Amino acid sequence: MAGVSDAAAGAAAIPGGGRDGKDRDGRGEAEQPPAGGGPGPGGGGLRFSSGPGPGPGGVNGPPAPQLTETLGFYESDRRREKRRSRSELSLLRFLSAELTRGYFLEHNEAKYTERRERVYTCMRIPRELEKLMIFGIFLCLDAFLYVFTLLPLRVFLALFRFFTLPCYGLRDRRLLQPAQICDILKGVILVICFFMMHYVDYSMMYHLIRGQSVIKLYIIYNMLEVADRLFSSFGQDILDALYWTATEPKERKRAHIGLIPHFFMAVLYVFLHAILIMVQATTLNVAFNSHNKSLLTIMMSNNFVEIKGSVFKKFEKNNLFQMSNSDIKERFTNYVLLLIVCLRNMEQFSWNPDHLWVLFPDVCMVIASETAVDIVKHAFITKFNDITADVYSEYRASLAFDLVSSRQKNAYTDYSDSVARRMGFIPLPLAVLLIRVVTSSIKVQGILSYACVILFYFGLISLKILNSIVLLGKSCQYVKEAKMEEKLFNPPPTNTPGKSSSKSQNKYKSSQGLFTEETLSASIISQPIHQTENTAPALVTSNSDQFLTTPDGDEKDITQENSELKHRSSKKDLLEIDRFTICGNRID
Repeated sequence: MAGVSDAAAGAAAIPGGGRDGKDRDGRGEAEQPPAGGGPGPGGGGLRFSSGPGPGPGGVNGPPAPQLTETLGFYESDRRREKRRSRSELSLLRFLSAELTRGYFLEHNEAKYTERRERVYTCMRIPRELEKLMIFGIFLCLDAFLYVFTLLPLRVFLALFRFFTLPCYGLRDRRLLQPAQICDILKGVILVICFFMMHYVDYSMMYHLIRGQSVIKLYIIYNMLEVADRLFSSFGQDILDALYWTATEPKERKRAHIGLIPHFFMAVLYVFLHAILIMVQATTLNVAFNSHNKSLLTIMMSNNFVEIKGSVFKKFEKNNLFQMSNSDIKERFTNYVLLLIVCLRNMEQFSWNPDHLWVLFPDVCMVIASETAVDIVKHAFITKFNDITADVYSEYRASLAFDLVSSRQKNAYTDYSDSVARRMGFIPLPLAVLLIRVVTSSIKVQGILSYACVILFYFGLISLKILNSIVLLGKSCQYVKEAKMEEKLFNPPPTNTPGKSSSKSQNKYKSSQGLFTEETLSASIISQPIHQTENTAPALVTSNSDQFLTTPDGDEKDITQENSELKHRSSKKDLLEIDRFTICGNRID
């Protein structure tokens, strides 16, 4: 007992040993004692001897192989922590954590702001798209009414000039102006194709199509849509080749097959395209008159297949512009086809007004499905390709620029031809078919009937003039809002297409003042000035081939000038986009 008490007293005197050292460390670990006192390295605490007591202090005796007290404290803490962790992993604690845990959206503010802007863009698409569609439809209507109203008057004036010119003498080297030659060619093609359409029996075609099965008619209608796009793509090339062949200066070396072959090609194209549209209208008429409306439902559901073929493709801004123009043309063509169907059905029911209300729901279904498909298609295309809704205002400004530039002194084309190149809408075949249907559906007999026809013609002229005035005013407004006024005064390229002279541009820009409403109005209402034959035709914008080519050596001088307009480079590209340049930016 005396040895144990001495050992305890010695342990109390050792620094870091026993209970005091453990409390001082806070973790149950003893400090290293100085030399001559306490256990050796690795002891870490008090060691009890199993033999008789050692010398004074009881610390120099032989060590005994026993477990340390500190290790006992470590093991007890670990067991206690394991028990505590097992008690915390309970079902109620997990459920309470799931119910009360939170998160902060502001940690990823940019991502959620972008998602909200996409939602707002999709909500704005219907409004902006319909603005573009309405403006484009009225542009197509203006070009379509031109064929019935002003074109016959212009042909009459050109023929009057041609037959009365010998009486006044030759003041000019040209017998007729290039625009008058093109008007006469259009009028002659229209008349020839109208008489050729009399040999096509509409009733026989209707019964022939009605005898086919529903699946055949569905396939036929899809094939007709594809053929209509192909005809529209190649038809304007044929007409442009005819106009240029007829008005090309004779001093140049002949590089064409002649005017007569081009003329017969144009007549054949207009006639075949008119028959194609007639078959399309007849198929739609059969769908309207079917008892169970199954064909009409299938044809309308075919529009939604267009969403699958367009939405999941990559679209650039120029591709979307081309597709918007195609949608405008397609919607206006459908309106004319519905008019033809209503005329044929009203004729069969002796113009009974009650039958018009029978056709009204089907007409509304066709229009509503077409509008819904366009909205959904454009909304998802803009969403997947990160295109803002403001791009449709740029498209509208580009179409307005075409209308304003066609009224300039240096205009190089008629507006109806400009619409045909931009949208692919060619009014001649559709006009031939509509005249054929109207003349076969409405019988004119008696003086009163002819008076009504004359009044109706003057009404069409009034509608055309009113539509042109409103469109011209809106177009000037859109051009000014888009800040595209200076492009109206750009000098035409005097060299090869796609190249321009920087010196002539600098001289021209120095002579031009600021754009005002007076200069725009004066340039719009004035007549085109005949240029000498040594200069190239005056172009408002560059050729579409320039969009596909890289700058040449002559264009390097104006790179500094073009750098100032980089913020409007997208608008410049839109002015050079038509239905031909779609191949320059293919959809992957």
